[in-house]
Amino acid sequence: SIENKDTNTPTFAVIRLKINNPRWHGVPIILKAGKALNERKAEMRVQFQDAPASGFLFSDHACPRNELVLRMQPSEAVYLKTNVKSPGFAARPVQSELDLNYDTRYFAAGECGANPDAYTRLILDVLQGKQAAFVRDDELRRAWEIFTPILHRIEQENIRPIIYPQGSRGPTEADDFIT
Repeated sequence: SIENKDTNTPTFAVIRLKINNPRWHGVPIILKAGKALNERKAEMRVQFQDAPASGFLFSDHACPRNELVLRMQPSEAVYLKTNVKSPGFAARPVQSELDLNYDTRYFAAGECGANPDAYTRLILDVLQGKQAAFVRDDELRRAWEIFTPILHRIEQENIRPIIYPQGSRGPTEADDFIT
């Protein structure tokens, strides 16, 4: 989607973070953002560690990780993807979802009106003088302290971005990076 193919303007970023404490040991926190991707969404996913007995219970089948998903947009939802044994005699894992979808749970059949989109709620907060949804100035300064050196390095060293097709999930190298 970029007209100037000779640019080094970043259009995709992926960051893998770790929290250095016993509770979150080994749990990656992955942030991805990009332009012209296959879908527009904002969500947080917590992938739990592999279940210790899954190899014994489902010996011949790959068992995906359980995952908690908090989707902010589109269609706000909270759901837990969890593995259950398939019905019947076979020991095969089937991924199932425990789902709370705001649109179907709270706004079904026009009971409460429509769920306002994020910008509508944000503008209302501005008009009411509520600041909870906004970034504080110290947080914004810290973010710039982290990203400004990276952006300067990209510009000064003319680091070329990895090209990815419009409408894709982003560069395939990003998937390799986060695993």
